[in-house]
Amino acid sequence: MFLGLGALFLVGLVADQLGRRTRMPRVTLLLALGLLAGRSGLDVIPQEITALYDFLAIAALTMVAFLLGSALDVATLRAHGRAILTISVAIVLVTVGLVTAGLVLAGLAMGPALILGAIATATAPAATQDAIRQANRPGPFSDTLRGIVAIDDAWGMLAFSLAIAALHGMNGQAGEGAHLVQAARDILGGIALGLAIGIPGAAMTGRLSPGEPLQTEALGLVFLTAGAALALEVSYLIAAMTAGAVIVNRARHHERAFHEIEHLQWPFMMLFFLLAGASLEIGTLAALGLVGAVYLGLRIAARIAGGWLGARLAGAPRGERPWYGVALLPQAGVAVGMALVAAETFPEHGDLILTLTIGTTVAFELIGPAATIWAVTRVAKAPARGG
Repeated sequence: MFLGLGALFLVGLVADQLGRRTRMPRVTLLLALGLLAGRSGLDVIPQEITALYDFLAIAALTMVAFLLGSALDVATLRAHGRAILTISVAIVLVTVGLVTAGLVLAGLAMGPALILGAIATATAPAATQDAIRQANRPGPFSDTLRGIVAIDDAWGMLAFSLAIAALHGMNGQAGEGAHLVQAARDILGGIALGLAIGIPGAAMTGRLSPGEPLQTEALGLVFLTAGAALALEVSYLIAAMTAGAVIVNRARHHERAFHEIEHLQWPFMMLFFLLAGASLEIGTLAALGLVGAVYLGLRIAARIAGGWLGARLAGAPRGERPWYGVALLPQAGVAVGMALVAAETFPEHGDLILTLTIGTTVAFELIGPAATIWAVTRVAKAPARGG
């Protein structure tokens, strides 16, 4: 265990330094190294360490959600709230419509095409957030992206639940509203939990050490939020995002409310991405065939088209409009979770949905962070923002 963890931290350090020196996405490097060391490669990671994956994933993603919630401060919402809402909704709607229609035209039945269209809306908040940070190009575009990522998966969960309900209806099955009820529970319950933790957390943190929360306070909030969300069976991502938004807006005695979470986050993220790479099955890519290639192309086109449309409707500068969808290509665990639910609910389509989702997730996790860095850098280097 200790030998394995020590080796993984050193491998993560190499990936981190290589990313800083070459501008290659650290996330992609970590995933690739994990893939090499995991069961699709050399298979040298001990079982005791791979068993930590679920814990590390929840801890890391909860920290990411806290930081994304901190992007929803009043100043940012006043400046970019319209763009965040309009672009995020447009991307979800265009993705569902275009991917579903394209798969049907490619010969897939309406049922699995609709489910895959909804799954295509899911993003990877951890990979996207880290890519934005690595690009190190602060500004309105990056602020808007963080806000979109913060709420994107909530819209995706709702779209997926509506797709499940619609397919139940097409099949003439009873109980088609169950998934809508579960989605409402996940989202609204997560918001309620985030408020319940965020309001006292805003008043409590940063009092013992003036201006800065302590590491123990940060860890306490992260683990309390994750544990309570799991116990109550609500979304820990939405709960943490809500708590982060509450704290950043109410804790006026903080100089940097999330300073300690930022310090704590990277070691968790490093192990999370290495183990995520180790869990990937590269062989699934070879099994995708024409339908997989069509799905990949449709999702990329849909993200770009939806981002452009939403940015245009929101009045975003022309130079930014083509790049929102490119920056939001990463896809990860939320999509796989949706696929598992769909496979369990509709076993007749299970193999197709799981194989396609897992295979394309590998591809988007490897190419997505590079696309995010490219988009953020291109916008930052563009001439002055025009209307």
